[in-house]
Amino acid sequence: MADPAIPPGAGPYRRIVLKLSGESFAHTGERGIAMEEVVAIGTQICKAAQRGVQIAIVIGGGNILRGAQFTAGNSSIQEATAHYMGMLATVINGLALQDAIESMGVETRLLTAIRMDGVAEPYIRRRARRHLEKGRIVILAAGTGSPFVTTDTAAAQRALELEADILLKATRVDGVFSDDPEKNPHALLYSELSYNAVREQNLRVMDSTAITQCMEHDMPILVFNYKKEGNIERATSGAKIGTLISSQVAVTK
Repeated sequence: MADPAIPPGAGPYRRIVLKLSGESFAHTGERGIAMEEVVAIGTQICKAAQRGVQIAIVIGGGNILRGAQFTAGNSSIQEATAHYMGMLATVINGLALQDAIESMGVETRLLTAIRMDGVAEPYIRRRARRHLEKGRIVILAAGTGSPFVTTDTAAAQRALELEADILLKATRVDGVFSDDPEKNPHALLYSELSYNAVREQNLRVMDSTAITQCMEHDMPILVFNYKKEGNIERATSGAKIGTLISSQVAVTK
């Protein structure tokens, strides 16, 4: 039976960029890679791709290593080095996701912003676009290839470079709340927000640079709960889930 929350047809989006945190590759509260979690995400992504939408995925690496963990205190590792270590962690996640998706018979390409020809293709904008046009799922790892830039900002930049219709931010909660819903049960879920409202209320959606980039180029952002089965497909199909951030809306709860 068709999901009534999913509009019929291919949906309003031709091409999307999906941002996955590193934590989505592990069990809640744990570190490392849990392949059952990766396969579950991959299954949702494949179902979305079958509807004809072109999908590029930007992944984090926090389940393996965060650069910030080496920058506190008297660490002997320089901050830029720590950020590069975090970028390499995203490549490990990319390899795991690539194999999970390809085990389902869907073709992928892993592209990295830091050259490592033995395991992935270098990220070249035109090459990434060509892969998408051929129906391949493109996995983008190593952030932007530069330190002091988050994977959120990398996702915003790739969405703009690849001319995506929307940036999808996958989280463990249902969208953007007025407060941390895991700490405050009375926190309100917003269905729509403007970029300015996100910045003025200091809502922890994505880092400020990512929000500013999207605002300046009018790139909409949908924040949604990927843990709910089928939500990635719903998000790519234009279903009314999560929180939509754009220049066209005011604060709506």
